[in-house]
Amino acid sequence: MPMNAKNFRRLVNLYPPYLGAGVRVRSVAPDFRHLRVEMALRWYNRNYVGTHFGGSLYSMVDPFYMLMLMQVLGPDYIVWDQAARIAFLKPGRGVLHADFHLTDADLEAIHTRTADGGKYLPEFVVEIRNAEEEVVARVEKTLYVRRKNPPGTD
Repeated sequence: MPMNAKNFRRLVNLYPPYLGAGVRVRSVAPDFRHLRVEMALRWYNRNYVGTHFGGSLYSMVDPFYMLMLMQVLGPDYIVWDQAARIAFLKPGRGVLHADFHLTDADLEAIHTRTADGGKYLPEFVVEIRNAEEEVVARVEKTLYVRRKNPPGTD
């Protein structure tokens, strides 16, 4: 469902799980190739030792590469999250942020690897950082991408 970046940001920010976790999409590039999310430490996303709850850290970054690719590639592609791995590197305190980027090389690889209708499992890494730009957690995402109707199959 293609939409403009401004409406996309508004809708995601109203999504109940993100409202509940305190996750906010701060910016989305008009071409959906860059996105920034933030999450402040609140009583409702804090763990027993007073730092960001690990589940909230993961939810903060979970769907964004999939959503960005769906917007960039359009309705001719199937895009799903396939797998993820998170490494917690240091306690998360205060406002944390994560930046997502899709490069020309990422998109070229997707177009090339799916041109014949086969699946492609691109991997992306996103780092969750604190206000001092220290990496708090690193998330590796594997997506599933396939063209719905490759040329010559109509």
